[in-house]
Amino acid sequence: MCDTQPICDGLKFRPGRAATGLFLAALSLSLAGCISLGAEPPPSLLTLTPTNVSPAGAGPNGTMSGAIMVMELEAPAKLEVQRLPVQIDDANIAYLKDAYWVEQPARLFRRLLGETIRTRSGRIVVDTAEVAAMPTDTVRGTLREFGYDARSQSVIVRFDAIRSGAGDQVRTRRFESIVPGVAAEAGPVGAAMNTAANDVAGQVADWVG
Repeated sequence: MCDTQPICDGLKFRPGRAATGLFLAALSLSLAGCISLGAEPPPSLLTLTPTNVSPAGAGPNGTMSGAIMVMELEAPAKLEVQRLPVQIDDANIAYLKDAYWVEQPARLFRRLLGETIRTRSGRIVVDTAEVAAMPTDTVRGTLREFGYDARSQSVIVRFDAIRSGAGDQVRTRRFESIVPGVAAEAGPVGAAMNTAANDVAGQVADWVG
């Protein structure tokens, strides 16, 4: 679907055979960007800011055997967008007006988690696959809830973590943080989301530290 139908319909071009491939690629990009053309931009974008930040200067030192890697996180379809979901009832969700993340929540939470583990545990944290050797100690999981519950007027962050160690050793644990009494507006909900996300990240850091 395109929110700006006149612009999409205005793409009138009949290429020759030699230019067909280039035209189709350009047309695909034009249509992909067409959804946002002419739309009212949000007043601001939401992000996550760690309450625990490593100071400038030398970081932790050690070997790869003592490092920990934060893997890419899984998330349900409702979180694979840059909108903030609102649970209306058991069967229905919506998205909060004017609440847009700067990028998908699982990516934001992964970086927050890595920084929090690094700061609170003093361990070397690897958050990229571009390393010569992979640490045997890893954290991955699924970001189950990351939004607002209209019934309780609460922000909820729920993360199912999986920690893998040497050999076939695996541990799992669910972490959760709820901030009640939050008005259903982008500003208050965004601030509460940051608080809850930092709380969960701290819990995970203590668990793996």
